[in-house]
This record gives sequence, structure tokens and C-alpha cells, in this order.
Amino acid sequence: MGNSESQSVPTDPRFVSASRAFTHHELEDLRSLFDSLAAKSQSNAQYISPSVFQSYFGLHGPLGDRMFHLVTQERKDQHLTFEDLVVAKATYEKGTRDDIEEFIFRLLDVNGDKFVGRSDLESVMISIFKDILCIKDNEARSSSDQGIVNIFLNAANFSMHEEGCTEESMSFEDFRSWCTHAPSARKLLGSLLMPPDSGRPGSQIPNLLTSNDIDPSILLLRKEYAWHIGGALSQHELEDWMLLYHSSVNGLSFNTFLGNISNHQGPSVLIIKDKEGYIYGGYASQPWERHADFYGDLKCFLFQLNPKASIFRPTGANHNLQWCAINFSSADIPNGIGFGGRVSHYGVFISANFDQGHTFACSTFGSPCLSKTNRILPEVIECWGVTQGTVLGKNDAVKGTILERFKEDRHMLNMVGLANSSE
Repeated sequence: MGNSESQSVPTDPRFVSASRAFTHHELEDLRSLFDSLAAKSQSNAQYISPSVFQSYFGLHGPLGDRMFHLVTQERKDQHLTFEDLVVAKATYEKGTRDDIEEFIFRLLDVNGDKFVGRSDLESVMISIFKDILCIKDNEARSSSDQGIVNIFLNAANFSMHEEGCTEESMSFEDFRSWCTHAPSARKLLGSLLMPPDSGRPGSQIPNLLTSNDIDPSILLLRKEYAWHIGGALSQHELEDWMLLYHSSVNGLSFNTFLGNISNHQGPSVLIIKDKEGYIYGGYASQPWERHADFYGDLKCFLFQLNPKASIFRPTGANHNLQWCAINFSSADIPNGIGFGGRVSHYGVFISANFDQGHTFACSTFGSPCLSKTNRILPEVIECWGVTQGTVLGKNDAVKGTILERFKEDRHMLNMVGLANSSE
């Protein structure tokens, strides 16, 4: 602390203002961090060097360079002072939503040309997967696969055509829209001045649990997809996800699906790959159980995984969130599972035969048609149980219980024909 005492009192008004965002104890912690990193920077403990900064925060390549330039107020003198650190963290971590998102937007401009183009966002996403999340996959579909990066780029809009810019670029509103659809990226990009071992928001990937006889190559839910979906969930829902059903293993059977999931009482992630190659699905906040109308709560959401990565949360327009109809004989109550919209015009729906379904633009989630056409011809259906720390029992012991549970009340079906009246 002798070094800090020997320094003159800073008079930079930005520093004075930024200091007020921290408690005395927090400022002391920042000073200790600065002194520690400066001591490693061969700078007589006067400043932090780019290499030490990037190593500590786990930021490398163009993203690490850009962050260093922003934190040093773009002086390009390669010297990060204590005042720089306080001002940056006050803006980036303690500022208003506008302050933080303006900082992130500038961060995405890794080329430093005042435009955020597709190449900038591509560089950032590559850095996230390779250097920050450190997703390792020794199989053919490695995390460096350009296709995974492209699904996040495809979800972004580049609406600006500026003179002097070699490619179309993002407006600030384009950026904010992308943050809404890619909350995992927004969370992570908003926490990069936290050390990697501190549990950065947006950095956790659920542990995907399967039986040993499952070939990983058949799974729809790869780690990058799980990270994307997890951006809309709370921390305690990002621990273990258990594979409950996979149509390539269990067959395209609604009865088998219901049997396999019937012992899971928590939320689940339903994923569909159709014969057009599109991948999408929904997060079911409630167990899949027989209902004659919509149910669920506002934790439900829809998502796209391919060819673009987007999350669609409830808009509040209605409460038509989750649908699970089993063994109903009324035409007003289609048997199958789905999310959003209205009866026979769902956001996503798979019929009880598991051989067809549909997807429409949906005011419940503000989502578009999630496939190439409205008609769904499923190729693979996959369901993961969000364990939330619970231990699942053996599925085989409870197969068919959902079907048997509701046999006794089939004759009341005509009393619930209003299920399709809500929008």
C-alpha cells in the first residue's frame, strides 16, 4: 500500500466521480488488485501492462486488445493506471443499463473503426467459445466450427450502411435487439472485468448427463446450444441436465416420451430437429402433465438453435404458455405437446403421433415461425430434464404412468371445449 500512499491525489474529474460508485472497502480491494497486477508488469508498480491484464482477466486476441484499449480510455500508451481501472469498472459494472450496454457496444468494435460489423461480432464469438468458455470437443464437431459462430451472427441485424465501412454494421438498436435474443452473450460480455474464477455471469454451461451407451454424436444439444439456452435461466438451473428422451434411441413415440419423462418433476428442455434441418424448441417450466387447456408460468420460453440462435421470452400478451393434451377425444383439444399461440395455431406443436406438428408466429413469445415452413416433420426429438440438484429415479419403473393416471376422467372432455378461445 506504500505505493498508493506515495502517489499524488488524482484530480481527474472522471475518477473522482467514478470513485463514488464504490465503498471504501471496494476501493481498497481495487487498489490491492491494481498493486498486485502492476507488480507483475515490470513497470515499477506504476501501471498494468496489456499482457498481465489480459492474462488475469482471461481475455486474449482482438477482444482482449479491445478491452484493454477501452479500459485505458483508448490512449494507446499501453499503460493501465489505477484511475483507469476505477473509471472502467464504475462504468461497466456500476453504471446504468445504458452505460453498460454502450460500453459493450464499443467493446464489440474490435477493429476500432467506429463500426460494429459482422466481422467484429464473429471475432467476439470465436473468442467467447475458444478463449473464455474454453469449450473443448475432440470430436469432428469442434467448438471452432464456423457453423456454431454463424448461428449467433445470423440472429443479429446489421442495418446500417455507412460511408467508409466495408460491410454493413449494427446500429445500437440492432445491438440491443441481439442482446435480447442472445442473453447468454449479453450476460458474459457484461462481466468480463470480473476474474474468470469468480463465477462470471454468462459463463456457466450445464453439465449434460447421459447414459454411457449414448453416442454423443447423435445429440442435438451440444455445449454451445446449452450455453445459449441457459442465458435465459437462473444460476441454480444451470447445474445438471439429464437426457430423458431421445427419439433416435427410444423411437418417435409419444407414449415412450411420456413414460421416460414421467418421473421428472422439474423443468425440461424440449428440442426438435425437423426434416428441413432447423433446430428449435422450448423450455417447459412445469412438468409435462395432462391438461385440457394451456398451463405453465412466465418462466417458459421458446428458442431457436439452427440456423440462428435466438431466445423468445413471454411478452405478457397472454398466458398460453405450455400445452400437454393426452387421450382427449374432443377436436377442440389436440393431443400432443406445445408452447404458445392458441389451439391449432401454436408457437410450436408436436402431435401425439410424433410424426408431424406446426410452428406459427406467436404473440405469446413474440416469436416467428421457427422453421422454414409452418409444417413440422420431426426428424429428431430430444428432451432434457433440468435437475436443479435433484436426483432422478429410474424411468423404466414409471413408464406409462401419465397415460394411466388420466384414464378415469376421459368422459369429462366435452366440458372443456373452451381451450381454444384464448389468444
